[in-house]
Amino acid sequence: MGPRITPTALRADCFSAMSDRGRGLIRLSVAGALVALAGLGWWWLGDSAFDLSTLRGVRDSIAYRVQQSPELAALAFIAAYLLVAALALPGALVLTLLGGALFGFGPGVVLVAFASSLGALVSFGVVRWIAGRGVRDRLAARLAPIAQGIERDGAYYLFTLRVVPVFPFFLVNVLVALTPIRAWTFYWVSLIGMLPATLVYVNAGHQLASLDSISGLLTPGLMGALALLGVFPLVARRLLPGMAQRIGFVIGAVRANRRWRGQRPRRFDRDLIVIGAGAAGLVAANIAASLRAKVTLIEREAMGGDCLNTGCVPSKALIRLANRVREERLLMAQGGGGAGIPPSSMPRPDLAVLLERVRATIDRIAPHDSVERYRALGVECLRGEARVLSPWTVEVTRAEGGAVERLHARHLIIATGADPVVPEIAGLAPGRALTTQTLWAIRDLPRRFLVLGGGPVGCELAQAFQRLGSAVTLVERAERLLPREEPEASAEVRRALEADGVRVLTGASLASVQGGTHAHVLSSDTQVVIEFDQLLCALGRRSRVEGVGLDGLGLARDADGTLRVDEWMRTSEPGVFACGDVATADRLTHVAGQMAWHATFNALFGVLWPLRIDRRAIPRCVFTDPEVARVGLTRSEAEQAGIKVVCTRYEMSALDRAIIEEQTRGFVMVLTAQGSDRIVGATVVGARAGELISLLTLAIREKLGLRRLMSMMIAYPGWTDAARAVASQWQRDHAPVFVLAWLERWHRWRRQ
Repeated sequence: MGPRITPTALRADCFSAMSDRGRGLIRLSVAGALVALAGLGWWWLGDSAFDLSTLRGVRDSIAYRVQQSPELAALAFIAAYLLVAALALPGALVLTLLGGALFGFGPGVVLVAFASSLGALVSFGVVRWIAGRGVRDRLAARLAPIAQGIERDGAYYLFTLRVVPVFPFFLVNVLVALTPIRAWTFYWVSLIGMLPATLVYVNAGHQLASLDSISGLLTPGLMGALALLGVFPLVARRLLPGMAQRIGFVIGAVRANRRWRGQRPRRFDRDLIVIGAGAAGLVAANIAASLRAKVTLIEREAMGGDCLNTGCVPSKALIRLANRVREERLLMAQGGGGAGIPPSSMPRPDLAVLLERVRATIDRIAPHDSVERYRALGVECLRGEARVLSPWTVEVTRAEGGAVERLHARHLIIATGADPVVPEIAGLAPGRALTTQTLWAIRDLPRRFLVLGGGPVGCELAQAFQRLGSAVTLVERAERLLPREEPEASAEVRRALEADGVRVLTGASLASVQGGTHAHVLSSDTQVVIEFDQLLCALGRRSRVEGVGLDGLGLARDADGTLRVDEWMRTSEPGVFACGDVATADRLTHVAGQMAWHATFNALFGVLWPLRIDRRAIPRCVFTDPEVARVGLTRSEAEQAGIKVVCTRYEMSALDRAIIEEQTRGFVMVLTAQGSDRIVGATVVGARAGELISLLTLAIREKLGLRRLMSMMIAYPGWTDAARAVASQWQRDHAPVFVLAWLERWHRWRRQ
């Protein structure tokens, strides 16, 4: 039995529907009346509105009355101008000239400026009220260029529309009213933007006796001057920030000299010192050397940092081996089914042998990050402990021999990376928990493996060890895995992990450990005891800022401990730059490289041409099976940002290449701004998601809408065809039904 509908609720629904229809009828009636009134005004005034002799006659006939009662005349003038401006009647130019002729130049400018801007505001408000939110949303796609200009440049864009006479007064009111601009911004920008033309016309009216033709006012020179005046704010907005940043770089250097008075070296033996030879530090040193700068790279451990030695490279190599073990088990199960051999009889792999293969993979990539290669590029590579003494001086204690020397450089780049977070766990001995740094030292495959953390690292390694043969339990404090991703992606990964045999506990946390092998896990209403042989902490990373002498510089930090940097990668000490995991919560290798590129360029050339980093399109990928890749915003992030989006989804099961390779799990989900094909965010779940997301990343960065993606030619059968397919799906969902109906009629007529 369905829910009972009460008479009160029914009356409320009916009243709401009637009130909506009533408001719509009122809007239509008001719009019709205004159009009729405007039409009548054009019919009545159209022939005489621009007659110069009529204008002189009006001035002569009412000049005496204006002199007798100037206040009343000013109010009447404002009321007449307000009516003409609001209805877009053809008398606005006449009234502007008349204002100068009757009231003089100064008072005339004040009256005309106030009346014209107020009339524009009335017209703006009436159009916005008549259109309503629904009409504005439907017209958003057609008005996208104006809306994007308003969104990007705000008042500057509206000022250009106002000051250049080419754009009709009333048309600007109507079009801008359909964009999200605020009414107050519209008013004051219109007041200032229309002022130059007001000065010209009021002055002409003040000299009405010597005026031969109204059309002679808009000379090519005047039109060009007004156009340049309108474009100037937009050009200035592009140039002034760069000039301000150049000045800021110089001022920062001057302040640093004052703050560190007496410690700045008189000469520098290096242009740049980079501390840390991980992903960020290597890119920074490489860029500096390629730009012919003298650069020194200092690393206390192995070249390549965490990504090469304990992070991206070894984890992905292990995932590949785990996937091969799983495939071999499946083949044995399929091939040995007739002989009665169960897949569980396959021997467990030797973890030590697998890790040796992982080590071999690292060794094959290591030459790319080696000391020999970077010295060949022109980088001075030092192994040892670095300690920052000032924004220009670093003390290095060599790893070999312990010699201490001081180096001086014009700028420093901090790229010290991050360390895994290991919380204090009651009952667990220090060092007993594994991290991504210590995991690679074990030699025996754990039979019972407990993973704390359901983020990318936790999900990847939990699935890999389960496929290798461990019994894995994954514990995540949040209510779902991968909480930063779309809920559908999290659900897909959870189904895949559980299908492999991983025990997944969400909304749970580790309370304590007993006996070194029994974990007490608490959820909202239960307590579970989990036995384990090894425990892996995959709870994120913390910036590595200790032990390098950064405290002496007093560099500002964010709440999570990362060094605070601006859009030019400068720390709170302007001459010191930072990049990579030490300076961002997006601890991704490609993000570190992008930050390092900007940090290096700005350190070397920021005074001449500073470059701002672009964070609009940062791709991220979780290398589970299926993979999860994302770029841009999720739906929850878009909602928090106040962006209305439309979600378009395409299933991988419909993609020919996925069917061919029998990997049909997953989907492509694209978020577009409401009323537009502009991509706001995208999520890909499935095989090759990490590769497919690159095309969507390029689309966001280069502002390529779904229509452009749909027109691309992609080799068949390819995985990237999924991007074109989701664009086609969006086009079908947003097809103009009204136009298609008329096209159908037209084709039917042609067939007759």
